[in-house]
Amino acid sequence: MNCCVDFKGCNKGVKILAVIFDLDGTLLDTGRAGRYVLTEFLAKYGKKLDMEKEERKRLGMTQKESAAIFVKDYELPLTPDQFIEEITPYYRERWADAKALPGANRLIKHLQKNGVPLALASNSMHEYIEAKISHHKGWKESFSVILGSDQVKSGKPSPYLFEEAAKEMGVDAINCLVIEDSFVGVQAANAAKMKVVAVPSQKEADCYVLADVVLHSLLEFQPQLWGLPPFDDWVDKALPIEPIHLSGLYVTGSLYETTGNAAFSLPDQVVGLYIGWAKVDTDRNLKILVSINLDHLPGFANKKVHVCLIDVNNEDKSEQKMEIHLVGYIKALDKELTSTELEKLTEYKSFARASLDLASFSYI
Repeated sequence: MNCCVDFKGCNKGVKILAVIFDLDGTLLDTGRAGRYVLTEFLAKYGKKLDMEKEERKRLGMTQKESAAIFVKDYELPLTPDQFIEEITPYYRERWADAKALPGANRLIKHLQKNGVPLALASNSMHEYIEAKISHHKGWKESFSVILGSDQVKSGKPSPYLFEEAAKEMGVDAINCLVIEDSFVGVQAANAAKMKVVAVPSQKEADCYVLADVVLHSLLEFQPQLWGLPPFDDWVDKALPIEPIHLSGLYVTGSLYETTGNAAFSLPDQVVGLYIGWAKVDTDRNLKILVSINLDHLPGFANKKVHVCLIDVNNEDKSEQKMEIHLVGYIKALDKELTSTELEKLTEYKSFARASLDLASFSYI
């Protein structure tokens, strides 16, 4: 992965004065909400959602482009406009549940606090952008410019959204940094002659080719490498995060999905090495070190969750239902951390144990 940590400096002499964010899939986890909507909507017409088909398309398209393809693919007795009119209320209801992706709130607050101009530029319509961010405190006030594809000549991959955002912020395109999750968004940033960081889902692997830097999640973003003020919120070797909750069946060091369990529908960006707390069949809360990785298999993203019980023998707590609350982030991982990496595991367990004694990482 072309991660920013591999660079001594990402801006290469170009001063970054403003940051432009995409919204869906970059700051907000609207993708999962969308899949629930599509499943429910298609059921009205006796159709079933084809997940393999959905994973391969439509990310970054405008609403009308996406609607036209959807109506055709599922042979719906609707025009694209009728489809949009019928399905929009379903989406509006789900947008209230769309959560900020890991690191999104942290990055927005940090840049705003340090006076860096921020813009939102999305292929969604402006009205929908406003509706989505209304559920997140302080987001609207954080962005001096909010643009939808209905406000420019054409959306991404054309450069107009990003060019207009820069113009309204009063910043030259060359001094803007774009943060995107989709290939069409990266293409648009390239066309606008802007630097671009991609935080793609697994299915957007094409981003690796055109982005200046590719990250697993926004938790990896290092502002100082772009000439922006650095974060100051790490506590020793761990970063306090908004809690991430998952559950499943714990079996000799790994967490497995159980029937009806949504643990592994976490967004692709929830990967890396974390610390947190686990609750098993007893009421006792256990300190844990957790690695979350994606199997890079064609067609789907399969999560691997490895759980190391810090003060308990892993073998002693096998085959039990487990609830996990991740409260701290340690680092990105390109491969799974396993118990065979004894030297590293001992080191990570040591400072995980100490960190979880601090108030910043207490069990909530």
